[in-house]
Amino acid sequence: MDLKAKLNQDLKEALKAKDEVKLRTVRMLLAAIKNFEVEKMGPATDEEIFQIMSKEIKKRQEAIEMYEKGGRQDLAQAEKQEIEVIQSYMPKQLSEEEIREIARKVISEMNLKSPKDVGTAMKAIMPQVKGRADGKLVNKIVSELLSGS
Repeated sequence: MDLKAKLNQDLKEALKAKDEVKLRTVRMLLAAIKNFEVEKMGPATDEEIFQIMSKEIKKRQEAIEMYEKGGRQDLAQAEKQEIEVIQSYMPKQLSEEEIREIARKVISEMNLKSPKDVGTAMKAIMPQVKGRADGKLVNKIVSELLSGS
């Protein structure tokens, strides 16, 4: 079953179970996918859907920061619940140590040494970890490795 079909199936199940958080989140994901398909003028692949989900997670993480600064823990909590639902559809995320290992390998293979090489390393690493690691975390690890700290 492809990802979009699974989302539609889960939407029906969430409706029956009266699971408000899952219902709201899956509807939002399906709307984002639909918007993407209209722009693309064709169906979205699972890979593209994972990218859409990553963007939605990032939006929610930014919203959580803003809500917490504004003292709205209730809204921050709702965003956290939505992130959990979205992550349940994502591929298993790499641990920090797994990312570090991939980064070390790429840096040694490409013989990168200075902090100026972060961009070069990122271009080589990101396709390998796409959808399974946060770009900010990868950048932080690569920067640490190249700065020698």
